[in-house]
Amino acid sequence: MVRMPLRLRTPRNADADYPGVSGVARVDRRTKNLTKRLRPGEVAVIDHVDLDKVSAEALVACRPAAVVNASASISGRYPNLGPEILMAAGIPLLDGVGAQVMTTLEEGTSVHLEGERLLSGTKEVASGVLQDATSIEAAMLEARAGLNDQLESFAHNTMDYLVKERELLLDGVGVPDVRTKFDGRHALIVVRGYHYKEDLQILRHYIREYRPILIGVDGGADALIDARLKPDMIVGDMDSVSDRALTSGAEIVVHAYRDGRAPGLERVEKLGVTPVVFPATGTSEDVAMLLADDKGASLIVAVGTHATLVEFLDKGRSGMASTFLTRLRVGSKLIDAKGVSRLYRSRISGWWLFLMLAVGILALGAAMWATDGGKAYLQVFAARFDDLWSFIRGIFT
Repeated sequence: MVRMPLRLRTPRNADADYPGVSGVARVDRRTKNLTKRLRPGEVAVIDHVDLDKVSAEALVACRPAAVVNASASISGRYPNLGPEILMAAGIPLLDGVGAQVMTTLEEGTSVHLEGERLLSGTKEVASGVLQDATSIEAAMLEARAGLNDQLESFAHNTMDYLVKERELLLDGVGVPDVRTKFDGRHALIVVRGYHYKEDLQILRHYIREYRPILIGVDGGADALIDARLKPDMIVGDMDSVSDRALTSGAEIVVHAYRDGRAPGLERVEKLGVTPVVFPATGTSEDVAMLLADDKGASLIVAVGTHATLVEFLDKGRSGMASTFLTRLRVGSKLIDAKGVSRLYRSRISGWWLFLMLAVGILALGAAMWATDGGKAYLQVFAARFDDLWSFIRGIFT
Protein backbone atom coordinates (compact mmCIF):
# COMPACT_ATOMS: atom_id res chain seq x y z
CA MET A 1 0.00 0.00 0.00
CA VAL A 2 1.42 3.36 -1.10
CA ARG A 3 1.02 6.10 1.45
CA MET A 4 0.36 9.54 0.13
CA PRO A 5 2.18 12.40 1.86
CA LEU A 6 0.05 14.39 4.29
CA ARG A 7 -0.66 17.93 3.13
CA LEU A 8 -1.65 20.58 5.61
CA ARG A 9 -4.22 23.01 4.29
CA THR A 10 -3.48 26.69 4.72
CA PRO A 11 -6.41 28.49 6.39
CA ARG A 12 -8.39 30.28 3.72
CA ASN A 13 -9.19 33.96 4.05
CA ALA A 14 -12.97 33.90 4.32
CA ASP A 15 -13.22 37.47 2.98
CA ALA A 16 -11.03 36.90 -0.10
CA ASP A 17 -14.07 36.77 -2.40
CA TYR A 18 -15.34 40.21 -1.39
CA PRO A 19 -14.35 43.35 -3.35
CA GLY A 20 -11.55 45.55 -2.06
CA VAL A 21 -8.48 44.64 -0.01
CA SER A 22 -8.81 41.58 2.21
CA GLY A 23 -6.68 39.72 4.74
CA VAL A 24 -6.38 38.37 8.27
CA ALA A 25 -6.44 41.07 10.95
CA ARG A 26 -3.54 41.52 13.35
CA VAL A 27 -4.49 43.78 16.26
CA ASP A 28 -2.16 45.57 18.69
CA ARG A 29 -2.09 49.01 20.31
CA ARG A 30 1.70 49.08 20.09
CA THR A 31 2.91 49.19 16.49
CA LYS A 32 6.36 47.84 17.25
CA ASN A 33 4.85 44.77 18.92
CA LEU A 34 2.51 44.22 15.99
CA THR A 35 5.29 44.27 13.40
CA LYS A 36 6.94 41.29 15.12
CA ARG A 37 4.05 39.01 14.07
CA LEU A 38 2.57 40.82 11.05
CA ARG A 39 2.88 38.79 7.83
CA PRO A 40 2.61 39.86 4.16
CA GLY A 41 -0.97 40.20 2.98
CA GLU A 42 -2.45 40.67 6.46
CA VAL A 43 -4.31 43.74 7.71
CA ALA A 44 -2.56 45.73 10.47
CA VAL A 45 -4.93 47.25 13.05
CA ILE A 46 -3.12 49.78 15.26
CA ASP A 47 -3.87 52.65 17.65
CA HIS A 48 -1.10 55.13 16.84
CA VAL A 49 -1.56 58.90 17.05
CA ASP A 50 0.80 60.72 14.66
CA LEU A 51 2.25 57.68 12.90
CA ASP A 52 6.01 58.25 12.86
CA LYS A 53 8.56 57.43 10.19
CA VAL A 54 10.25 54.52 11.97
CA SER A 55 6.93 52.78 12.72
CA ALA A 56 5.72 53.32 9.15
CA GLU A 57 8.93 51.87 7.72
CA ALA A 58 8.56 48.83 9.99
CA LEU A 59 5.00 48.35 8.73
CA VAL A 60 6.07 48.69 5.08
CA ALA A 61 8.78 46.07 5.63
CA CYS A 62 6.05 43.61 6.71
CA ARG A 63 4.12 44.24 3.43
CA PRO A 64 0.57 44.31 4.86
CA ALA A 65 -2.49 44.45 2.61
CA ALA A 66 -3.74 47.53 4.50
CA VAL A 67 -3.29 49.52 7.70
CA VAL A 68 -6.27 50.47 9.89
CA ASN A 69 -5.57 53.11 12.55
CA ALA A 70 -7.96 53.64 15.45
CA SER A 71 -6.45 57.10 16.04
CA ALA A 72 -5.58 59.98 13.72
CA SER A 73 -2.40 59.23 11.77
CA ILE A 74 -1.88 63.02 11.47
CA SER A 75 -3.35 64.82 14.48
CA GLY A 76 -2.11 68.25 13.40
CA ARG A 77 0.46 68.67 16.19
CA TYR A 78 3.39 68.54 13.76
CA PRO A 79 4.11 67.22 10.22
CA ASN A 80 4.84 63.54 10.93
CA LEU A 81 6.11 61.47 8.03
CA GLY A 82 4.51 58.04 8.56
CA PRO A 83 1.34 58.34 6.41
CA GLU A 84 3.32 59.58 3.41
CA ILE A 85 5.59 56.53 3.65
CA LEU A 86 2.61 54.15 3.64
CA MET A 87 1.10 56.02 0.69
CA ALA A 88 4.37 55.86 -1.27
CA ALA A 89 4.49 52.09 -0.68
CA GLY A 90 0.94 51.71 -2.03
CA ILE A 91 -0.53 50.51 1.27
CA PRO A 92 -4.12 51.68 1.93
CA LEU A 93 -4.57 53.59 5.20
CA LEU A 94 -8.00 53.69 6.85
CA ASP A 95 -7.72 56.39 9.47
CA GLY A 96 -9.51 57.39 12.68
CA VAL A 97 -11.87 54.41 12.95
CA GLY A 98 -12.23 54.77 16.74
CA ALA A 99 -10.78 53.00 19.76
CA GLN A 100 -13.62 50.45 19.92
CA VAL A 101 -12.09 48.46 17.05
CA MET A 102 -9.21 47.43 19.32
CA THR A 103 -11.63 45.51 21.57
CA THR A 104 -14.37 44.43 19.17
CA LEU A 105 -12.11 43.02 16.46
CA GLU A 106 -10.43 39.77 17.46
CA GLU A 107 -6.95 38.78 16.34
CA GLY A 108 -7.02 36.47 13.31
CA THR A 109 -10.45 37.58 12.04
CA SER A 110 -10.81 37.66 8.24
CA VAL A 111 -11.63 41.20 7.14
CA HIS A 112 -11.81 43.24 3.98
CA LEU A 113 -11.54 46.95 3.26
CA GLU A 114 -14.33 48.32 1.13
CA GLY A 115 -14.03 52.05 0.58
CA GLU A 116 -14.05 53.72 3.99
CA ARG A 117 -15.48 50.67 5.78
CA LEU A 118 -13.76 47.69 7.38
CA LEU A 119 -15.98 44.60 7.18
CA SER A 120 -15.91 41.01 8.34
CA GLY A 121 -18.11 39.17 5.90
CA THR A 122 -21.10 41.49 5.50
CA LYS A 123 -20.81 42.98 8.99
CA GLU A 124 -19.26 46.41 9.38
CA VAL A 125 -16.52 46.34 12.01
CA ALA A 126 -15.36 49.98 11.73
CA SER A 127 -15.40 52.98 9.44
CA GLY A 128 -13.15 55.99 9.04
CA VAL A 129 -11.33 58.13 6.49
CA LEU A 130 -9.49 56.40 3.64
CA GLN A 131 -6.42 58.57 3.22
CA ASP A 132 -5.05 59.49 -0.19
CA ALA A 133 -2.28 61.78 -1.44
CA THR A 134 -4.57 64.84 -1.45
CA SER A 135 -5.91 64.37 2.10
CA ILE A 136 -2.45 63.66 3.50
CA GLU A 137 -0.97 66.75 1.83
CA ALA A 138 -3.75 68.93 3.24
CA ALA A 139 -3.27 67.49 6.75
CA MET A 140 0.50 68.03 6.53
CA LEU A 141 0.04 71.69 5.57
CA GLU A 142 -2.21 72.21 8.58
CA ALA A 143 0.24 70.37 10.84
CA ARG A 144 3.15 72.59 9.78
CA ALA A 145 1.16 75.58 10.97
CA GLY A 146 0.95 74.00 14.44
CA LEU A 147 4.72 73.78 14.98
CA ASN A 148 4.78 77.02 16.97
CA ASP A 149 2.71 75.44 19.73
CA GLN A 150 5.01 72.42 19.75
CA LEU A 151 8.09 74.62 20.07
CA GLU A 152 6.58 76.27 23.14
CA SER A 153 5.68 72.89 24.63
CA PHE A 154 9.17 71.57 23.88
CA ALA A 155 10.80 74.49 25.69
CA HIS A 156 8.50 73.99 28.70
CA ASN A 157 9.31 70.25 28.89
CA THR A 158 13.02 71.02 28.64
CA MET A 159 12.88 73.30 31.70
CA ASP A 160 10.83 70.74 33.67
CA TYR A 161 13.38 68.04 32.96
CA LEU A 162 16.28 70.30 33.95
CA VAL A 163 14.62 70.98 37.33
CA LYS A 164 13.94 67.29 37.99
CA GLU A 165 17.29 65.90 36.85
CA ARG A 166 19.75 68.72 37.51
CA GLU A 167 21.85 66.59 39.90
CA LEU A 168 22.12 63.77 37.36
CA LEU A 169 22.90 66.11 34.47
CA LEU A 170 25.32 68.42 36.26
CA ASP A 171 27.04 66.11 38.78
CA GLY A 172 26.30 62.55 37.63
CA VAL A 173 24.45 61.75 40.86
CA GLY A 174 22.56 58.46 40.54
CA VAL A 175 24.63 56.82 37.80
CA PRO A 176 25.09 53.16 38.87
CA ASP A 177 28.34 51.19 38.85
CA VAL A 178 28.80 48.79 35.92
CA ARG A 179 31.36 46.09 35.19
CA THR A 180 32.07 47.33 31.63
CA LYS A 181 35.23 49.46 31.57
CA PHE A 182 34.82 52.68 29.57
CA ASP A 183 37.97 54.59 30.64
CA GLY A 184 39.70 56.05 27.59
CA ARG A 185 37.70 53.96 25.09
CA HIS A 186 35.20 54.90 22.40
CA ALA A 187 31.56 53.96 22.88
CA LEU A 188 29.19 53.24 19.99
CA ILE A 189 25.51 53.65 20.93
CA VAL A 190 23.01 52.06 18.52
CA VAL A 191 19.30 52.92 18.47
CA ARG A 192 17.03 51.30 15.90
CA GLY A 193 16.17 54.67 14.35
CA TYR A 194 16.63 56.50 11.06
CA HIS A 195 19.25 55.03 8.67
CA TYR A 196 20.80 52.85 11.37
CA LYS A 197 21.50 49.95 8.98
CA GLU A 198 23.33 52.09 6.43
CA ASP A 199 25.32 53.90 9.12
CA LEU A 200 26.37 50.64 10.79
CA GLN A 201 27.58 49.33 7.44
CA ILE A 202 29.62 52.47 6.80
CA LEU A 203 31.12 52.33 10.33
CA ARG A 204 32.42 48.75 9.97
CA HIS A 205 36.00 49.90 9.30
CA TYR A 206 35.85 52.24 12.30
CA ILE A 207 34.54 49.42 14.54
CA ARG A 208 37.25 47.05 13.33
CA GLU A 209 40.04 49.57 13.92
CA TYR A 210 39.00 51.23 17.21
CA ARG A 211 37.10 48.36 18.88
CA PRO A 212 34.58 50.66 20.62
CA ILE A 213 32.29 49.47 23.41
CA LEU A 214 29.08 48.46 21.59
CA ILE A 215 25.92 49.59 23.39
CA GLY A 216 22.51 48.57 22.07
CA VAL A 217 19.51 50.61 23.20
CA ASP A 218 16.59 48.13 23.37
CA GLY A 219 16.12 46.88 19.78
CA GLY A 220 19.49 48.40 18.89
CA ALA A 221 21.06 45.31 20.47
CA ASP A 222 19.33 43.14 17.86
CA ALA A 223 20.49 45.57 15.16
CA LEU A 224 24.08 44.95 16.28
CA ILE A 225 23.61 41.17 16.27
CA ASP A 226 21.99 41.30 12.82
CA ALA A 227 25.09 43.19 11.65
CA ARG A 228 27.20 40.31 13.08
CA LEU A 229 28.47 42.40 15.97
CA LYS A 230 28.31 41.41 19.64
CA PRO A 231 26.92 44.05 22.01
CA ASP A 232 28.94 44.71 25.17
CA MET A 233 26.02 46.38 26.94
CA ILE A 234 22.24 46.61 26.46
CA VAL A 235 20.36 49.61 27.90
CA GLY A 236 16.60 50.11 27.92
CA ASP A 237 13.24 49.18 29.35
CA MET A 238 13.53 45.82 27.51
CA ASP A 239 10.22 46.06 25.67
CA SER A 240 11.60 45.67 22.15
CA VAL A 241 14.74 43.55 22.54
CA SER A 242 14.85 39.81 21.88
CA ASP A 243 15.73 37.06 24.34
CA ARG A 244 18.59 36.20 21.99
CA ALA A 245 20.17 39.58 22.67
CA LEU A 246 19.49 39.52 26.42
CA THR A 247 21.24 36.15 26.75
CA SER A 248 24.17 37.07 24.48
CA GLY A 249 26.49 37.79 27.41
CA ALA A 250 26.18 41.57 27.26
CA GLU A 251 25.85 43.56 30.47
CA ILE A 252 22.20 44.52 30.99
CA VAL A 253 21.19 47.96 32.29
CA VAL A 254 17.44 48.26 32.91
CA HIS A 255 16.07 51.77 32.57
CA ALA A 256 13.67 52.40 35.46
CA TYR A 257 11.29 55.18 36.42
CA ARG A 258 12.38 57.66 39.08
CA ASP A 259 10.12 55.97 41.65
CA GLY A 260 12.02 52.71 41.18
CA ARG A 261 9.51 50.86 39.00
CA ALA A 262 11.26 48.90 36.24
CA PRO A 263 8.81 47.07 33.92
CA GLY A 264 11.61 45.20 32.14
CA LEU A 265 13.31 43.93 35.28
CA GLU A 266 11.12 40.85 35.75
CA ARG A 267 11.62 39.67 32.19
CA VAL A 268 15.42 39.93 32.44
CA GLU A 269 15.54 38.10 35.77
CA LYS A 270 13.36 35.27 34.38
CA LEU A 271 16.08 34.69 31.79
CA GLY A 272 18.58 34.15 34.61
CA VAL A 273 20.42 37.41 33.97
CA THR A 274 21.36 39.80 36.78
CA PRO A 275 20.89 43.38 35.53
CA VAL A 276 21.93 46.83 36.73
CA VAL A 277 19.01 49.22 37.37
CA PHE A 278 19.33 52.87 36.34
CA PRO A 279 16.41 55.10 37.49
CA ALA A 280 16.11 58.22 35.33
CA THR A 281 13.39 60.41 33.84
CA GLY A 282 14.73 60.66 30.27
CA THR A 283 14.75 58.18 27.40
CA SER A 284 16.85 55.03 27.21
CA GLU A 285 19.22 56.57 24.68
CA ASP A 286 19.82 59.44 27.13
CA VAL A 287 20.63 56.93 29.85
CA ALA A 288 23.15 55.21 27.56
CA MET A 289 24.89 58.50 26.73
CA LEU A 290 25.02 59.67 30.36
CA LEU A 291 26.37 56.30 31.47
CA ALA A 292 29.13 56.25 28.83
CA ASP A 293 30.08 59.85 29.60
CA ASP A 294 30.12 59.38 33.38
CA LYS A 295 32.24 56.22 33.16
CA GLY A 296 34.97 57.92 31.17
CA ALA A 297 34.39 57.15 27.49
CA SER A 298 36.72 59.34 25.41
CA LEU A 299 34.31 59.52 22.46
CA ILE A 300 30.64 58.62 22.00
CA VAL A 301 29.38 57.75 18.52
CA ALA A 302 25.58 57.67 18.19
CA VAL A 303 23.79 55.66 15.48
CA GLY A 304 20.05 56.00 14.86
CA THR A 305 19.47 58.46 17.71
CA HIS A 306 17.20 61.51 17.56
CA ALA A 307 18.76 64.87 16.82
CA THR A 308 16.24 67.23 15.23
CA LEU A 309 13.06 68.78 16.60
CA VAL A 310 10.83 66.92 14.13
CA GLU A 311 12.50 63.64 15.11
CA PHE A 312 11.87 64.38 18.78
CA LEU A 313 8.20 65.06 18.05
CA ASP A 314 8.03 62.11 15.64
CA LYS A 315 8.95 59.84 18.52
CA GLY A 316 5.81 61.01 20.29
CA ARG A 317 7.29 61.76 23.70
CA SER A 318 7.35 65.05 25.52
CA GLY A 319 10.35 63.59 27.35
CA MET A 320 12.39 63.96 24.21
CA ALA A 321 13.41 67.32 25.68
CA SER A 322 15.75 65.24 27.85
CA THR A 323 17.72 64.23 24.76
CA PHE A 324 18.38 67.88 23.98
CA LEU A 325 19.83 68.51 27.45
CA THR A 326 21.73 65.22 27.47
CA ARG A 327 23.50 66.22 24.28
CA LEU A 328 24.44 69.53 25.87
CA ARG A 329 25.79 67.62 28.89
CA VAL A 330 27.92 65.25 26.81
CA GLY A 331 29.14 68.10 24.59
CA SER A 332 31.85 67.70 21.96
CA LYS A 333 32.48 64.14 23.10
CA LEU A 334 29.37 63.11 21.14
CA ILE A 335 29.54 62.44 17.40
CA ASP A 336 26.27 61.74 15.59
CA ALA A 337 26.77 59.11 12.89
CA LYS A 338 23.25 59.63 11.50
CA GLY A 339 23.43 60.19 7.76
CA VAL A 340 27.07 59.08 7.39
CA SER A 341 25.85 56.67 4.73
CA ARG A 342 24.39 59.61 2.78
CA LEU A 343 27.56 61.68 3.06
CA TYR A 344 30.04 58.98 2.09
CA ARG A 345 29.91 56.37 -0.65
CA SER A 346 32.77 54.27 -1.93
CA ARG A 347 33.71 55.49 -5.41
CA ILE A 348 36.00 52.56 -6.29
CA SER A 349 34.50 50.78 -9.31
CA GLY A 350 35.01 47.17 -10.34
CA TRP A 351 37.37 48.23 -13.15
CA TRP A 352 39.62 50.05 -10.70
CA LEU A 353 39.75 46.99 -8.47
CA PHE A 354 40.65 44.81 -11.48
CA LEU A 355 43.38 47.27 -12.52
CA MET A 356 44.86 47.36 -9.00
CA LEU A 357 44.85 43.55 -8.89
CA ALA A 358 46.62 43.36 -12.27
CA VAL A 359 49.25 45.90 -11.16
CA GLY A 360 49.79 43.92 -7.96
CA ILE A 361 50.32 40.67 -9.89
CA LEU A 362 52.77 42.37 -12.26
CA ALA A 363 54.70 43.84 -9.34
CA LEU A 364 54.87 40.43 -7.68
CA GLY A 365 56.11 38.86 -10.92
CA ALA A 366 58.81 41.52 -11.36
CA ALA A 367 59.97 41.03 -7.77
CA MET A 368 60.20 37.26 -8.23
CA TRP A 369 62.05 37.62 -11.57
CA ALA A 370 64.71 39.68 -9.83
CA THR A 371 65.82 36.67 -7.70
CA ASP A 372 67.25 33.34 -8.85
CA GLY A 373 64.74 31.31 -6.82
CA GLY A 374 61.82 33.39 -8.02
CA LYS A 375 63.01 33.16 -11.64
CA ALA A 376 63.18 29.36 -11.41
CA TYR A 377 59.70 29.22 -9.90
CA LEU A 378 58.29 31.39 -12.70
CA GLN A 379 59.93 29.20 -15.35
CA VAL A 380 58.37 26.08 -13.80
CA PHE A 381 54.99 27.84 -13.62
CA ALA A 382 55.29 28.94 -17.28
CA ALA A 383 56.09 25.36 -18.34
CA ARG A 384 53.09 23.99 -16.45
CA PHE A 385 50.84 26.65 -17.96
CA ASP A 386 52.16 25.79 -21.46
CA ASP A 387 51.36 22.09 -20.85
CA LEU A 388 47.83 22.99 -19.70
CA TRP A 389 47.27 25.23 -22.73
CA SER A 390 48.47 22.50 -25.10
CA PHE A 391 46.10 20.01 -23.44
CA ILE A 392 43.12 22.38 -23.81
CA ARG A 393 43.96 23.02 -27.50
CA GLY A 394 44.21 19.30 -28.10
CA ILE A 395 40.63 18.79 -26.87
CA PHE A 396 39.18 21.19 -29.46
CA THR A 397 41.39 20.22 -32.43
